[in-house]
Amino acid sequence: MKTTIYDVAREAGVSITTVSKVINNTGKISEKTKKKVFKSMEQLNYVPSQVATALTGKKTDTIGLLVPDVSNPFYAAMVRQIEDEAHLRGMSVIVCSTDYDSEKESKYVELLKRKQVDGFIVSSGFSKVELLDQLIEDGIPIIMLAQDNPDKINAVSVDDFKGGYLATSHLLSYGHRNIAIISEQVMSGDLRIYGYRAAHDERKIPINEENIFKTRASLENGKRLVKKLFEKGNNPTAVFACNDLLAVGVIQGAREMGKRIPEDLSVIGFDDTILATITVPGLTTVSQPIGDMARKTLETLVRQIKGEYEGVERTLFMPTLVVRGTTSRLT
Repeated sequence: MKTTIYDVAREAGVSITTVSKVINNTGKISEKTKKKVFKSMEQLNYVPSQVATALTGKKTDTIGLLVPDVSNPFYAAMVRQIEDEAHLRGMSVIVCSTDYDSEKESKYVELLKRKQVDGFIVSSGFSKVELLDQLIEDGIPIIMLAQDNPDKINAVSVDDFKGGYLATSHLLSYGHRNIAIISEQVMSGDLRIYGYRAAHDERKIPINEENIFKTRASLENGKRLVKKLFEKGNNPTAVFACNDLLAVGVIQGAREMGKRIPEDLSVIGFDDTILATITVPGLTTVSQPIGDMARKTLETLVRQIKGEYEGVERTLFMPTLVVRGTTSRLT
């Protein structure tokens, strides 16, 4: 089995970041620590990746940003914020939209490596974990955004469990007991479902498991699934859509069935994107602090690039509930 940077760090008794700094000759590392790392590399016959060594002293002031769907207003807003933050630091951003496609993930990672970007920002919906492991092994700075992977990689995210709990608690406080949830097929979606369950459990309110759906975020999927709910006879009084795009699709689908919002069906979203403010009535939603998340992501990644960062850090922002006109009390 090929020796990795993890093996060297374990043998030397230091962090992966320290090994990367020694390989790339960045940061302030004592001579004693350097000797330990080099000795471990020699004992394990470890040869640093050419990608990592090629980056030494050749900063490009460019960051690679991988998002699953740049047409989704949440990711579009995040891209804009990250580009603005990078510009303030004299850096450029190369944005790649992977469309939840593992082949595109591989293609774009290789492309960005060839362009010798100084670091990677990887957002939710990224499936090929082995590619992330390879980036770590290559000593390339990387941070996860809105996708939690705290064991190996720095991550900035919102408390999705809390967001799911807030949304569901709001609907339950309005008297709703038959609440459907439509979630994305990603880790953040699972956490929002856990929050949905916790809010029910806290109040000892049973859940109809047929009211739980997982899908990809799109207007069409929101429309399709809300129609399916009523065609099956579930007849929910409220739907928690785990992002604003799905929520707007739910509203459109409900109206096509003659349902009034919120009189016949309350709808709540997640993200608080521009969609939430242009729907009529305005969309009740769970807000993510996109600007703060973008700033923290850039700040942490730049520290990694400069070799000023040790260890793995998980930054968790708290969501807030924004009540508008798509939810109402049961009468």
